[in-house]
Amino acid sequence: MSLLFRTALFRTATAMLAAILSTAPVKADSLEVRIGYVQWLPDQGPVLSNVLPEPEDAGLKGAELGMQDNSTTGKFLGQTYTLESRVADSEADFMAAFDQLRASGIELFVVNAPAQTLKRMTAKAGENTLLFNAGSRADELRTIECNANLLHTMPSYAMLTDALAQWLNQRRWNEIFMITGPTDDDKGWANAFRRSAKRFGLEVIEDKPWTFDADLRRTASKELPLFTQASDYDAVVVADVRGDFGEYVPFNTWLPRPVVGTQGMSPVSWHRVVESWGAAQLQSRFRDLAGRDMNGEDYATWAAIRSIGTAVTDLGDASPNAIRSFLFSDKFQLAAFKGRKLTYRDWNGQLRQPVPLVHPRGLVARAPFEGFLHPNTDMDTLGFDKPESECRING
Repeated sequence: MSLLFRTALFRTATAMLAAILSTAPVKADSLEVRIGYVQWLPDQGPVLSNVLPEPEDAGLKGAELGMQDNSTTGKFLGQTYTLESRVADSEADFMAAFDQLRASGIELFVVNAPAQTLKRMTAKAGENTLLFNAGSRADELRTIECNANLLHTMPSYAMLTDALAQWLNQRRWNEIFMITGPTDDDKGWANAFRRSAKRFGLEVIEDKPWTFDADLRRTASKELPLFTQASDYDAVVVADVRGDFGEYVPFNTWLPRPVVGTQGMSPVSWHRVVESWGAAQLQSRFRDLAGRDMNGEDYATWAAIRSIGTAVTDLGDASPNAIRSFLFSDKFQLAAFKGRKLTYRDWNGQLRQPVPLVHPRGLVARAPFEGFLHPNTDMDTLGFDKPESECRING
């Protein structure tokens, strides 16, 4: 083979390689996405029933699954995801962990903590810090004390009780006997239901606080029929968030009526019985990871992590301000195994989402329901709508 021919062949091969490289997709520069998960749940003392306690890793395992899902997509785009988790024993340790993670350069946080702790946290956070509330259901965080850099993947009390009130309205079970427990969470849930009852045409004909501190395991069949005695009602609504007495109300009421609320049939953010729209696959992957069923805290942290991952995948940018802008744009929709694409409300940062109504072994229904209209989306019939909230976090 002559030198001239070899030279021409080399030039042809070089030109062909250059043409191929010019049309091939260019791999993005490596992008590290660091997310902090911080949790503190105060000890509220012993529960006066045999309710199984929430797992200690509730929320954390949901975050870990979200990171796995983000990494599955991110590895093809040169993105790596790192989770730094801190589960604190006190509020002081919680705030210290937050400061330490921020000092290390983390500005994206998923948080599972009470409302008051969240308020202190947002007061310390900088303008470039983006927080996702995956624990507190407190309505005031969505109505009067909103923070521009705090988004909510956990449904509010109002969203949950609106879902329940819509269902009761559809069933024409309009007269309610309500029992409210003594804790702040019980009162928050009950206040939300009272608002929902007015909103959807229900009447609370008996509104009784639970003031007993006895163990009902032996006396429920005697105590509860007397406590729920009334001339008539269509349903009993229980507000007992941690389960002190509510587990004993079903089948022990004065009148043979359904029990709903925090016990009986309950509105929840997530439950193991949700299996439609691909949810069975999510449930299976979570069990493989955690060795237990996925609960509402796990789902809320998973949704927060996946919101971040969805934004980073589209943007190729992990800065908090860019992610925040994308989450409120028309381009964002979270595929979250609830039969609808989920979006964030631009006035208070709440993630719109359907609410399953479940009993311990089955799915009953899913809100919102047909017939409850809204000028924009029926998803905004659940929780405080824009005219009902003082928050305007996007101006």
